[in-house]
Amino acid sequence: MEQRDFAGRTVLITGAGGGVGRSLVAIFESRSAELILCDQSAEAIAGFNAKARSVFNLLDRRQTAAAAAEIVESYGVPDVLVNNAGWTRAETMDALDTERLGAEIDLNLTGVMTFTDNILKAMVARGSGSVVFISSVNALLHFGNPAYAAAKAGINAYARAIAVEYGKHGIRANSVCPGSIRTPAWDHRLQRDAAIPGKLSRLYPLGRIVETSEVAEAVAFLASSRASGITGVALPVDAGLTAGNRPFIDEILG
Repeated sequence: MEQRDFAGRTVLITGAGGGVGRSLVAIFESRSAELILCDQSAEAIAGFNAKARSVFNLLDRRQTAAAAAEIVESYGVPDVLVNNAGWTRAETMDALDTERLGAEIDLNLTGVMTFTDNILKAMVARGSGSVVFISSVNALLHFGNPAYAAAKAGINAYARAIAVEYGKHGIRANSVCPGSIRTPAWDHRLQRDAAIPGKLSRLYPLGRIVETSEVAEAVAFLASSRASGITGVALPVDAGLTAGNRPFIDEILG
C-alpha cells in the first residue's frame, strides 16, 4: 500500500549523507516529503532529489546557527526536523582527554541544540512541528563511548524539555535510540577484529543488530500524524538489547 504520510510537508534531515541518513532520505522521499538535506559534506548529499541542501559543521556554532536561520528564511519553516548527525570515537574512559571530550559533547549535544534552536522557535511561532532526534542506547545504559553517551543522554533530556514546554504550541519531540547499526562508523572496529559481527549477535535477543531502514521506520512513524499523541519518549530500536542480558540467560541460567 502506498503511503503518502508527508505529502505537502517539508522534512529537514541532518547528517543526510551518512548510513542512517540515507535510509531517512529514502523513507521520507518514498512518502512524498519535500526534503531539506544537511551535511558537513556537499558531496555526501549531492546525488539526492531535494528541495534544498545546506552544508555546515556542527562544531562551528556560528556557522550552525546561521545555517538554521538561512533555511527558515529561504525555504520556510520545516514541518519535521530530524536531527541525525553525530559521531564518536573515544570508546572507553581511558580514551578520553579534554580535547576529545569537548569535541564529542560539542558535536553531539551543543551543536545539535544550537541548530535546533532557530528551527524550533520558528515552529513555535507557527504553532506546529515535529522534532525527532537520533539518540542511542548508550544514553540509556552504558555500552562504552562515555562522552557520546553523556551527549545523547542530554539529547533525550532536551527532547523531553521541548515536549513539556512547547507541547502547548503544537510541538512534539521524541528520540529514537538505536542499538548497534552496521554503518561506516564501524569500519575501524571491523578492521581491528573481523569477528565482531558474530560477537555482537549473541548480545541481542533477536540474534542480530538492527538495520538502518528499521531506524528510519521508527523515525518516520514518530514524525507522522499517526504518532500525534506521542511526545517526550525515547524509543529504543535495538533488537532487544536494552530489554535484558541475553548472555546472562544463556550462560548463567541456561
